[in-house]
Amino acid sequence: MTDSDGSAMRGELVEESVQLTLVQLCHACDAEPDAVAELVAHGVLEPQGGDSRDWRFGGDSLRRSRVALRLIRDLGVNVAGAALALELIARIDQLQALLDSVQVDQRPAR
Repeated sequence: MTDSDGSAMRGELVEESVQLTLVQLCHACDAEPDAVAELVAHGVLEPQGGDSRDWRFGGDSLRRSRVALRLIRDLGVNVAGAALALELIARIDQLQALLDSVQVDQRPAR
């Protein structure tokens, strides 16, 4: 698959049921454990397990951590700002899904 400029696009499909360790998540996000721990402290990520050595992250954590880290690294947003941005993105997605379902219900019958 190629992007509009002809460059190759790369993607990764991660199921929601996948459980990643802290090390695996850090590797997938190219992040240090301290950065991920800060995301956890601010509620961006919610791992299962008590101690960081026992943390397990669901597949959605990979997407959330990548977006948050991109905001932090590329735009200079602090962690609290990244957490807020992710909440707003999730709210927009919910509202868009609701709007889409209403529009489908209101289509004229043929």
